[in-house]
Amino acid sequence: MKKKLLSVVMSAAIIAGVLAACGETATAPAPVESEVTTEAPAAEATEAVEAVESGAEEATTEEVAAEGTVQDRAGNDIVIPETVDSIISMAPSITRTLIDFGLADKIVACDTYSYGSYGSVLKEDIPQFDMMAPDQEAIVMLGADLVLTSGMSAAHGNDVFESVKEAGVCVADIPSSASIEDIKKDILFIGQCVGKDSEAETVCKNMDEAIATISDLAAQIPEEERKTVLFELYTPSAENPVIYTAGNGTYINEMLEIIGAKNVAAEETDQWPALNEEAAVLMNPDVILTADMYTPDVINTILTMEGWENVNAIVNKEVYEIDSDSVNQPNEHVISAMVAMAKAIYPDVFAAVEDPFDGE
Repeated sequence: MKKKLLSVVMSAAIIAGVLAACGETATAPAPVESEVTTEAPAAEATEAVEAVESGAEEATTEEVAAEGTVQDRAGNDIVIPETVDSIISMAPSITRTLIDFGLADKIVACDTYSYGSYGSVLKEDIPQFDMMAPDQEAIVMLGADLVLTSGMSAAHGNDVFESVKEAGVCVADIPSSASIEDIKKDILFIGQCVGKDSEAETVCKNMDEAIATISDLAAQIPEEERKTVLFELYTPSAENPVIYTAGNGTYINEMLEIIGAKNVAAEETDQWPALNEEAAVLMNPDVILTADMYTPDVINTILTMEGWENVNAIVNKEVYEIDSDSVNQPNEHVISAMVAMAKAIYPDVFAAVEDPFDGE
C-alpha cells in the first residue's frame, strides 16, 4: 500500500509540478505541489463586493460577514459549521494533525492511507475511502459535519467531492503545501475549522522555536564543513533505475538549508526530479537520506549498490533513514523529520536539540 502511496505522491507532483464552496458545484483546478488557487471563487467574491459597494445588492457588508463564509486553503468560499463533532479526514497529513489536536474520537471516516498509518489511534473499523476516487454517496450517508481534503484528491484534475458538496456537506480543501510557512497556515486553518485555534497556535509556536534553535546552531557550521546531501524517496533498482528526490521549491529542500546542509538536487528544474543513477553518482553526496517506504533493509541496499562504491556517502557509511510519515506528510511533524536529519548529518552540532512533537 505504501508503494502505491509513493506513486500517488510522485504522480501528483510530476503531473502538477507536486475546491469549491461547501454545498456548491465547482470544477476542481489542476493540482500543484504548492498551494492551489482557484480563480472562479475569487472572481465571484470580487463581484459580490463590487455589488455591495455600488448598491446593486441590498445586503450590507455586515450581513455578508454574518453568513460566516471563510476561504479554505485552496481559496474556495466555505461555511464552517458552528459545531464540528464528526470529521472525515481524507489525507494522512490532516489526520495526524487532528490526532495531535486530541480529535481522534471525532474522526468518523478517513482515507485508506490515514488508516494504514494511524489506524491504531482511530476508532476501530471506521469507514475508509480511496482519496483519489472516494465513494461520495457513502460519505454523504455518514452525515459528517466536516470533510477535510488535500490536493492529492484533485491530482487527476476533477472534483471527486462534487456530489458531497451538492448534498450540503462542508468540504474544506487543503492543497499539499510546498513550504514550512504554508504548512503552518494549513495547521492554523485546520484549528479554525475544528475549534482548536489555541492548540494550532501553540503547534506553530513550537515549530518556530525549533526552527530558530536549529538555525542558530547551523549558523555556526563553517561553510567548508557543510555537507552535500541526496534526499531520496525511491531507491533505484534493476526494474526502475531512477532516484526520486526533492529539488528546489519544496519544504524538504528548505529543511536541508535550515540545518546547514546543501541539497545536491537544489539546482534541478523540477521540484521532484527523477535522477538517473549516473547523474546521482556524479553529484557525489556526502550524505544520503532515505525516506524509502518499502525497500527491505534499505540502508544496506543503498550501501551495496553497484557503481556507488566511490560516492562519499557510501565510503563513509553516511546513509540514514528518515521516518517516511514525518517527512512526506506536510504537517507539524516535518519538524520531527528536520530534527532527525540534523542529528544524522551533524550529530555533534545538534545533539542537544529536542523534537517538540516527540511522542505525538
